[in-house]
Amino acid sequence: MKLRKSRIPRKGYIQIIPMIDVMFFLLATFMLASLSMQKLDSLQVNLPKGQAEKLSEEKPVTLTLTKDSEIFINQEPVTLDTLAKTLKPLIQNAQPKLIVSADSEAPQGIVVQAMLQARHAGVQQFLIAVQHK
Repeated sequence: MKLRKSRIPRKGYIQIIPMIDVMFFLLATFMLASLSMQKLDSLQVNLPKGQAEKLSEEKPVTLTLTKDSEIFINQEPVTLDTLAKTLKPLIQNAQPKLIVSADSEAPQGIVVQAMLQARHAGVQQFLIAVQHK
């Protein structure tokens, strides 16, 4: 008499459908969680209106540009040629910051040129001043 084995060895397999369901659920959960962490407030294109945090610095250095292409550093008139020379002694800390307060009707070219001159003077960060809504 021949005895049969009580168990037939089966080949193991992984069911992928439940794993796909779990991964999709985790993906959707993390996407919704990351979206809820972001503020999706959009700003109008007509700048410089917007919302910004107030600065905590006592004496910030301000670069002001008017719609007539006049340039001021802390209410002192300068030109593009003298901007870097005037700005360099005012910026002495480790991470120099400059507040750019440009009129909304100021030519974009003069604003960019003034910011480039400020970068040559050693400014590393620019803070754009906006009008609160």
